[in-house]
Amino acid sequence: MTKDRLLLAALLVPALLLLVPLVAMRFTAEVNWTGSDFVVAYVVLASAGLALRFLLRRRRDPVGRLAAAAAVGSTLFMVWVNLAVGLVGRENHPANALYLGVLAIGVLGALAADFRPRGLARTFLAMAGAQLLVPALALYAWGVEPVIPVARVFGANGFFAFLFVATALLFQRAGARDPAGAS
Repeated sequence: MTKDRLLLAALLVPALLLLVPLVAMRFTAEVNWTGSDFVVAYVVLASAGLALRFLLRRRRDPVGRLAAAAAVGSTLFMVWVNLAVGLVGRENHPANALYLGVLAIGVLGALAADFRPRGLARTFLAMAGAQLLVPALALYAWGVEPVIPVARVFGANGFFAFLFVATALLFQRAGARDPAGAS
């Protein structure tokens, strides 16, 4: 796919995906999105598409491309779940904003690593650690009352930490196969 087609896909696919909740709102009261919900969802999805386009253009090897897809996919999944239902407390609880720190570690770490695989591996390990730290801070330091049992809160966060560790391992492998990717 040419770079123009990838750009077009990164910007149009999110709009097409958002037709699902738009149509669903016509048939059920269970889906009740506001205009700002659609704007935030589009920005999140389009940002993920643009990030994937950027990372795929930097990597030609299959492991590096798989790592790029895992990076974007796992991060998008964490952000989407947090926005939809919240990972600690309810979805609108301010403690869920702590997950912006995990996202910031990813962005700043990727920039500091100049998007090189080994640096991205370290970044995703740091994200995994932060992902596990957030519920501890929210529940014990901030005193958030979880909607689900505490074990499930840590289990959900552990799942995302696992995805980040798996992504780190993919980037580590991509870096080991590419001497230019060393950092």
